[in-house]
Amino acid sequence: MRTFNDAKAIAKSLRQALKQKNIEISHSEGLELVAAGFGFDSWNVLSAKIENESPTTSVTASFGPAIPILRIFDVGKAKEFYLDFLGFTLDWEHRFGDNFPLYCQVSRSGLTLHLSEHSGDASPGARVFVRMKGIDALHKELHSKNYRFMKPDIEQQDWGREVMVIDPFSNRISFCE
Repeated sequence: MRTFNDAKAIAKSLRQALKQKNIEISHSEGLELVAAGFGFDSWNVLSAKIENESPTTSVTASFGPAIPILRIFDVGKAKEFYLDFLGFTLDWEHRFGDNFPLYCQVSRSGLTLHLSEHSGDASPGARVFVRMKGIDALHKELHSKNYRFMKPDIEQQDWGREVMVIDPFSNRISFCE
């Protein structure tokens, strides 16, 4: 498994893969995408993390934020739901070749999700629980989009106030404050 110390190598590989698809990005754009993939706000933040790691420090387990993988079956419907309705940004897309399944990353305000058409990556009907702040603003934003397939409400649960959305593939995301 790769570590933060491999970030530059990952950025280089990403640039090469994108170049094969006639997508040119700069070295710094590649580094920013890698930082986002690791859940950091910018390359500077990831770089500081790398500098703070010392090779003489004893090796202990450490974890980054989990990135759920959600199964999708229709790219157009997935983009309509995650980008247009939920307001995520498409960070990157990957296919092994023409007419191959899509694997992509979307993110918004520190939340990163991977969406996959690959049958072995995830099962449809997953549930993701997201702790958040500003549930009233999210609720208002979602209703202002007038998405015809969903009009979620805020529900009071024992663990907090929650807005649950269900994507076109039966994956559920519970936003909870």
